[in-house]
Amino acid sequence: MSSVITMISVLILALFMSRIEASSQAISSPFSFGSRSILRSVNDANTNGAEKTDYAVDLNATNFDAVLKESPTTYAIVEFFAHWCPACRNYKPHYEKVARLFNGADAVHPGIILMARVDCALKINTNLCDKFSVGHYPMLLWGPPSKFVSGSWEPKQEKSEIHSIDDGRTADRLLNWINKQMGSSYGLDDGKYENEHHHTNISDSGQIARAVYDVEEATFTAFDIILEHKMIKSESRASLVKFLQLLVVHHPSRRCRKGTAEILVDFDDLSVNTKELASLSQKGVLGNYQICGKEVPRGYWMFCRGSKNETRGFSCGLWVLLHSLSVRVDDGESHMAFTTICDFIHSFFICEECRQHFYDMCSSVSTPFQKSREFVLWLWNAHNKVNERLMKEEASLGTGDPKFPKVIWPPKQLCPSCYRSQNSKDNGGNWDRDEVFKFLSNYYGKTLISLYKDKERLGDGQMKGIVADDLAVSTNSVVVPVGAALAIAVASCAFGALACYWRQQQKSRKPRRSWN
Repeated sequence: MSSVITMISVLILALFMSRIEASSQAISSPFSFGSRSILRSVNDANTNGAEKTDYAVDLNATNFDAVLKESPTTYAIVEFFAHWCPACRNYKPHYEKVARLFNGADAVHPGIILMARVDCALKINTNLCDKFSVGHYPMLLWGPPSKFVSGSWEPKQEKSEIHSIDDGRTADRLLNWINKQMGSSYGLDDGKYENEHHHTNISDSGQIARAVYDVEEATFTAFDIILEHKMIKSESRASLVKFLQLLVVHHPSRRCRKGTAEILVDFDDLSVNTKELASLSQKGVLGNYQICGKEVPRGYWMFCRGSKNETRGFSCGLWVLLHSLSVRVDDGESHMAFTTICDFIHSFFICEECRQHFYDMCSSVSTPFQKSREFVLWLWNAHNKVNERLMKEEASLGTGDPKFPKVIWPPKQLCPSCYRSQNSKDNGGNWDRDEVFKFLSNYYGKTLISLYKDKERLGDGQMKGIVADDLAVSTNSVVVPVGAALAIAVASCAFGALACYWRQQQKSRKPRRSWN
């Protein structure tokens, strides 16, 4: 029986990896790096002692569509210029002053505007500049990034979402134009976490879509913490493997599923004895793996960004990840997923007090979950218990985020039907759990990956109607191949058996490969 399970697990992961690898190779050139890795490289160069790099992102005909299609920002500004133009050279410092606010890992207001430029004097960009009717230098266009993809612009074009910026010839005037367009109040002297333009409309459920990027960031951060603090021990190794198995099947981001699968396939060969534990660090063998691809980390948070540097961020992203996993598991996997998450937090969450509180909540479950609904609602209830405890502590110590105070969740503004009582003072004491479950399933399921679906529509006509909720495309906008989809489906069914088998395997390993 064990040999059959072993063969199934190997075939599942081999098929999964080969299909995804084939798809990634198909799109690796000429633009294998996403816009977020480009934005992050701005900060990397500036902080590593290299020659100062521009904040604005230089684009050309080979990567223009790819970068804008992958951009997580709400808006984009593209400057069309010519490198030989004296006015363009003189304008560059003004453009850079504004780009500093929005581009790079240390951006003051990240995730809102992608500021880019195209050199029309280069022959490779001639057709691109013609498509956007560039008639003078410099020329600035504004619009949603997706509207630039395979797009065009005419000066007299009606109902276009791309607009010419006619009053942006200095940094002050450009930023004033942006503020009028967005109803914001950004300033050139803004420092990080100051003068924020937060999207705090609590009744807008669509805001969670931006958290899909934070889920990727949180996945990387969690793995990075594990390696940095050398937390992989013989007694915790199985817990990590089970969690990786859960991620490879149910992570909402395709590239995180791919990166996790690469780690999982090689994990057993990478760390086989106690002596090698010391090498499992940031600079060790596992540190060479990119759990969510080369585009991550971005270095900033979007949905989970607090109004202060020390609030929200990783903890928020991790909660979103756990909720997104809970709504994606099937009934037969629910209790295994529950124990997997509990073991992972207990073994690898570095905040001792938080870890113990979560473990106590896990230990209070005496009856195995039979339905995924039970697991989803348990996690929701556990999260509210944490919020309720932190509300009191933060109120007494003044350590909370003033713009994002802890609340019993979801609030009525977000889900009125979740409450049986319409009494405004009733803040979660009388839940309609059926409605709560519907809300959670949609919020952390379809809505969370809706940005991926929007990007999917930017692809060719062959993409229409293909991707299911559990198969969100990567930022390269490539549909998961049928073979990989089949592998994921089979792996989903086999997750419980594989996890159990892995534990059994650890107990029966040959002495030469023992951790002890």
